[in-house]
Amino acid sequence: MSATPYGHEGADDGADQGAREGTNKGTGAGADPGLYGPGSVTWQCHGDPIMWIAGVRALYLQALHPRAVRGVMENSDFRQDAWGRLLRTADFVGTITYGTTEAAERAGTRVRKIHRTLSATDPATGERFPVDDPELLLWVHCAQIDSFLHILRRSGATLTAAQADRYVDENRTNARLVGLDPAKVPATTAELAAYFEEVRPRLAAGADARAVDDFLRSPPVHPLLVPGRNLLWRPLAGLAYGSLPAYAHRLYGRPAPAPRTVTRRLRLTGLALRSIPAGLRWQLPPGHILRAMRRMGPGSRPSTHALRTSAAILDRPGRVAHDNGGGSRTWLSPD
Repeated sequence: MSATPYGHEGADDGADQGAREGTNKGTGAGADPGLYGPGSVTWQCHGDPIMWIAGVRALYLQALHPRAVRGVMENSDFRQDAWGRLLRTADFVGTITYGTTEAAERAGTRVRKIHRTLSATDPATGERFPVDDPELLLWVHCAQIDSFLHILRRSGATLTAAQADRYVDENRTNARLVGLDPAKVPATTAELAAYFEEVRPRLAAGADARAVDDFLRSPPVHPLLVPGRNLLWRPLAGLAYGSLPAYAHRLYGRPAPAPRTVTRRLRLTGLALRSIPAGLRWQLPPGHILRAMRRMGPGSRPSTHALRTSAAILDRPGRVAHDNGGGSRTWLSPD
């Protein structure tokens, strides 16, 4: 299988990582919390099942940058292995969120190594460009973080404005792992919004973006699975598309339901997905969250509900910031 840029296939194999992480079944005392840890907004949010819809929204958004999507199409078998790409990206996010520091740093090293070897051709100018161009890495990062945060909040996850800013700030660690300078990455929701305003003139829905759209609307499956795809996948992909900003709908040339309708459907979908017992959902491979809980103890169980009770503590005056080693700040309670 060819290496896929921006898909983040650098995560460790689940079994190998489990061998390194899963042996500590104690209370978490002295255990490695990884790059984020249970005190972060990211730790609490990335276990939410609505993130699968957020990931599809991110693909829709990322495909609107002609160079970024060309880098994917020219260096991967996207059409034949799009499902694998989605799963590997989810594995990478799980590794850097819930894995040990060693596992997360190793995953980032692998991604950077892959990207350094690849290039693609600009569809408009014919110019060759490296896929690890910081402009492209920044677009992919911002589209992902914006999508994760947008879908979480719009589907009913309660995050305060300060927690949303912390989420953006914390994920500059993610940006560092893929090769960006965290100091040049948006650190607040306001900075993220300003970035999208600045980049919008460079976005377009060319042939590559439309190929991504075609796949996401009707991915190829075994004939026996077509009814399931139509019943389950299409509504979820439709929600991801509908949640895009209006300019993205105009670029793709397809209408979307009214924003109020999309929000209502996202909330209902969020309720339905969150009603599935977390212990059952987390049994699915690659099992990052369960390994993290074994390593850190039961108090590390991720839940967006925890953010409601922590908001009064974490958002109060006197909170403490520390540098996590990648130029990002992680907010901690003063104790």
